Amino acid sequence: MEGTIMAQYAILLYENAVAGSGEEHDRHADDLARAGVMTAAFALQPSETATTVSGDTVTDGPFAEAKEVIAGIYVVEAPDLDAALEIAGRCPSAVHGGTVEVRPVAAGGVVEAPGA
Repeated sequence: MEGTIMAQYAILLYENAVAGSGEEHDRHADDLARAGVMTAAFALQPSETATTVSGDTVTDGPFAEAKEVIAGIYVVEAPDLDAALEIAGRCPSAVHGGTVEVRPVAAGGVVEAPGA
């Protein structure tokens, strides 16, 4: 794929308590890293640890009550949406009954702290 322009896609993992083990997610992330397609990955703490800010209001907990909550985010590089969907389809969240949302990244990147 050298010379191919790669787009970035955010893969948002929505899952319930049975959407794959931590070890499965670790193996999947390792596979994506070895394939050279993953540029970032973040596992999130449980939704109960969320704090929501809306205007001047700060509320403990997630914004919406839902059966599935966002559990993590991958950013991958792929030549097109079909390739990104294939990558997302192998995610343990998708395999074990969770939902995986794939969304093109419009802009951004890793931000380094001043003086780093």
